[in-house]
Amino acid sequence: MLTKTKTFDCVEMKHKAQEKLHAEYESRRNEFSSYFAFLEARANQSPWQQEFWAKVVAARSKAGR
Repeated sequence: MLTKTKTFDCVEMKHKAQEKLHAEYESRRNEFSSYFAFLEARANQSPWQQEFWAKVVAARSKAGR
């Protein structure tokens, strides 16, 4: 059985994304109390995250939590 040759490296992609986030945090460090606060703010700006958490809240309310 032949395997497909990967055209990208998942770990490298993750490291580049983390480096980009960290660089943005360093440039905006005075706006946030911590790196976690920065990540939380970035996540709250994401339409994908907003949709995801809306689904979580809806599912929890249906389950009676």
